[in-house]
Amino acid sequence: MRHRKAGKELGRNPSHRRAMLRNMVTSLLKYEQIETTDAKAKALRPVAEKMITLAKRGDLHARRQALAYIQDKETTHRLFGDLKDRYLERQGGYVRIIKKGVRKGDGAAVSIIQLLPVEEGKKSGKRKVKKSKTQKASSGKAVDKTAEKKKKEESKPEQSKVDKKEEKK
Repeated sequence: MRHRKAGKELGRNPSHRRAMLRNMVTSLLKYEQIETTDAKAKALRPVAEKMITLAKRGDLHARRQALAYIQDKETTHRLFGDLKDRYLERQGGYVRIIKKGVRKGDGAAVSIIQLLPVEEGKKSGKRKVKKSKTQKASSGKAVDKTAEKKKKEESKPEQSKVDKKEEKK
């Protein structure tokens, strides 16, 4: 039975898998985009998001936890500086996985995993409300009627001005 054995093995023993994920997280945070297989990208996403969440916390203990996992001090400092500010308002979903295709040599499914850019970190809070078919039909007629009324009102003052000028002569 496979109880309490969460996560993918990725064809590696535990120490190799942990070292590989550490290397990949360090590279992802350093370059903001890496190319890897689908399975590795899916295993990498929760680890990378955990590191960004630690950076958002920002205290000394979180910094030391990140330094213990990320292998490059400069990358960790960058994470706690620039990247922290980028994702401060966002609650999760810092990483995107894009399917690229298959690798030529072995046919493995390849993906690009990347950190979300600054402009996509903030979404507009307003959503469009869908109208039912009856509301669309009635609102369309109402708009037409109001438009016609406005046109008539605009044309009437012009006519009255012309009439007034003729009456004066």
